[in-house]
Amino acid sequence: MICIDRLEIVERKVQIRGGDFMRWFELIFLLVVGSIFFSMGWKIWKKKKISLIHDYHYKRVKDIDIKAYTAQIGKSHLIIGTGIILTGIIDFFTDTLFGWWVCGLTFCIGLVMIIHAQIKYNHGIF
Repeated sequence: MICIDRLEIVERKVQIRGGDFMRWFELIFLLVVGSIFFSMGWKIWKKKKISLIHDYHYKRVKDIDIKAYTAQIGKSHLIIGTGIILTGIIDFFTDTLFGWWVCGLTFCIGLVMIIHAQIKYNHGIF
């Protein structure tokens, strides 16, 4: 009887430690991925680094529209990156799916902005 109780205690400790590891891993992973999106968006928007985008996405963008195109694409990446970062933070502190709702919502908003910029400035998605 005593051995069974000790075994259950050991199993609980392993589950708690494993759960903590996965929470930290999820937080760090989402922070890294979100930061990559955020930094790319910042560089595209503020520094007008259009070279970070595949060339076939902007081959029909006119020179006078490059500033507006990079601003909209950059802002969309910022929104997506912010959503990913918030997802990691929310999921770390709560046990709800609210963080993933934020991620889905910001991803959809960013995707709509990208498609809008592609159609408006590149006259098509590709």
